[in-house]
Amino acid sequence: MVALLAALWLLEVVDQLSGGALDAYGIEARELDGLPEIFTAPFLHAGFEHLLSNTVPFAVLGFLVLLGGVARWLLSSLTSIVSSGLFAWLLTPAGTVVLGASGLVFGWLTYLVVRGVWSRRPIQVLVGLAVLLVYGSLIWGVLPGAAGISWQAHLGGAVGGVLAAWLLHRRRAAAPAAARRVGQTSSW
Repeated sequence: MVALLAALWLLEVVDQLSGGALDAYGIEARELDGLPEIFTAPFLHAGFEHLLSNTVPFAVLGFLVLLGGVARWLLSSLTSIVSSGLFAWLLTPAGTVVLGASGLVFGWLTYLVVRGVWSRRPIQVLVGLAVLLVYGSLIWGVLPGAAGISWQAHLGGAVGGVLAAWLLHRRRAAAPAAARRVGQTSSW
């Protein structure tokens, strides 16, 4: 997480030194050419203030997700990025460029809050409650609010986090009772 955070800051330094040239890799709403930028937009920001506002939640929530393992971190991150990007691409007014890590942050937030619901593991429920207490006020960011803030990306990230939690932590349907009994054969 430290290396990834350092990369975000380095990218913003390069962007600032180039006069905002990297901002062209943000999601161009409703433009087919803007779809590939779903994968680059979360790593770019509209200035240092924007990046600073994402830094602490990015580091804390990303680290908490990473504690569950690299594979789960990758899948939850990718699901959140794709969902956030698609929502931003589809729902943002045409001619708008969307960038920033907040969609991913919202994905991690909802992933951490919801995964305990499906896994029913006490530690995950407790972590989810703690995250909700500390970062729960961010949830309002999924609603239209201040100009220049992509509630669409936030909403998409939140949906992606819930989807990732369901994919990674749902309990499988219980096996039929006869199949669960040890040493018993079927009467076919």
